[in-house]
Amino acid sequence: MDLDAVRRIVAEDSGLCTVAVVRADGRPHTSLVNAGVLDHPVTGTPVAAYVTYGPVKLTALRARPATSLHWRARWRWVAVEGDSEIIGPDDPRDGVDVPQLLRDVFVACGGTHDDWAEYDRVMAEQRRAAVLVAPERVVGNR
Repeated sequence: MDLDAVRRIVAEDSGLCTVAVVRADGRPHTSLVNAGVLDHPVTGTPVAAYVTYGPVKLTALRARPATSLHWRARWRWVAVEGDSEIIGPDDPRDGVDVPQLLRDVFVACGGTHDDWAEYDRVMAEQRRAAVLVAPERVVGNR
C-alpha cells in the first residue's frame, strides 16, 4: 500500500488525526492522536503508527484490532484502514526496542525533543505503547 499521501499530509499538520477502534458493543471509540508513517521495526513494511496509553483504546485493540485513521489538511484528507498491532511494555515483541520505537513514532509524526532520556522516562512511567496499523485500504482526495 502506498502511504505517500499520508506522509505529505502529516508534514502539514504534525500528524494530527482521528483514530477509530471498535468497542466491545460494536460502537466506535474515537480520539485525536498524532500519527505518522514509518517502517515496521520487524518486517520493514510501511505502517501508520501512533503512541497511546489510553486503556479503552488498548483494551479494544487487543480484542478487535480493526482501526481507521483519518488525517486532514485544509480540504484534503486521507484515511488508512487496517488491523493494529500493539508494541509496548505490556505487549512486547521479540527484537523490538520499545523506547526506540516510541521515539521513531514521535519523529514520524513530526516531533522533536531536546531531552530523549526524559522522553523515555515519561513514556515508561505512563506505560505508553506504539500502535502500528498495517494498511489494508488507503482512501482520500489527496
